[in-house]
Amino acid sequence: MIRNLLLIVGMIAFKLVSGQDDRLFHDDLVVVDGHNDVIYESILPGKDIGQRLSSGSTDLPRLKEGGVDVQVFAVWSDDAKWRSGAFRHANEQLDALEKMIAANTDKIALAKSSADIGPILQAGKIAALIGIEGGNMIENSIENLVRLHERGARYLTLTWNYNLAWASCAAMESDKTMAAEGKGLTALGKEIIKKMNKIGMMVDLSHAGEQTFYDVIAVTDKPILVSHSNAYSLCPHPRNLKDAQLEALKKNGGVVGVNFYSGFLDPDYETRLKAIYSRHFGRPDVSMSTWAMYEQLPKELQRQADAPLSKLLDHIDYLVRKVGIEHVAVGSDFDGIESAPQGLEDVSKFPVLTKALLERGYKKEDIAKIMGQNFLRILKENEGVR
Repeated sequence: MIRNLLLIVGMIAFKLVSGQDDRLFHDDLVVVDGHNDVIYESILPGKDIGQRLSSGSTDLPRLKEGGVDVQVFAVWSDDAKWRSGAFRHANEQLDALEKMIAANTDKIALAKSSADIGPILQAGKIAALIGIEGGNMIENSIENLVRLHERGARYLTLTWNYNLAWASCAAMESDKTMAAEGKGLTALGKEIIKKMNKIGMMVDLSHAGEQTFYDVIAVTDKPILVSHSNAYSLCPHPRNLKDAQLEALKKNGGVVGVNFYSGFLDPDYETRLKAIYSRHFGRPDVSMSTWAMYEQLPKELQRQADAPLSKLLDHIDYLVRKVGIEHVAVGSDFDGIESAPQGLEDVSKFPVLTKALLERGYKKEDIAKIMGQNFLRILKENEGVR
């Protein structure tokens, strides 16, 4: 009896020490999240993310709690809504981000280059990077691209969910409304890629159509970024990368940031969500989006709909096998998704991912690469910094 009691006490003590060690290790990492939509979700509508919010997935207290050192803030617009004025709308979002940073100078600072990040972190602050999610916001103008870069944008996600005059997207690549050059990059698109290479701005191919993806690979002389996408073989969604694309990314030296969205991780997510919604409310309205269904569910049922954390780890495992540990990163897509894996519901939960990777058997040096070093490497390589 006493021996069993001592064994149980010893196991509890080991778990407590182990848990503390896991957290200390996480805190020693430079954690980089390559994609977050909190500007559109909270900052632009006027919510104060300097304080802990009861809504959304992101605010500065929770980023600090999650040990996030470098956060990429996405500037996004719905192409269908912003057929004109998208460049102005992008600048309004940048204004809002800058205003938030100015109100929280003790907590966060804008990094306009990789060289800015170190001093910001040494000062105990979060380093904010900017990514432009959707080439519609440059309005077919290379000059506008340069102006956004000058304001701090470190990458451009070429498309969102609509084709542009110069690039086709994953969601609509079969659309017949593309310009005469057809799917993929047009001549203007190729000029834009070359200009991005020249000024040191990363080309982000999340959301890009397959032909656009391969056209960029053929044109670029810098490593590509796929900021928030997963493995198509595990979850066959157009937003995920097929094996041939992963092989091309590896040869290019690029990086893919794993996306936390349940619908890109788990092929059963939508079916499970609809079943849960149907049991709770009755037969679901077929016109409702998955987002609307999810948001109407009580929290405990949302958690049941969320993908298991193991699904995210499976995608990381698969990507590492296909492209190598040097080419996998994190791009959560928080505040741009309705459902994240169980246990990773908001930005405060990043230590859960580190712990899970340790439990999967990843070496600490490899976790450091996934959680931040690989993203920082590609940022420097696009800047021409060695």
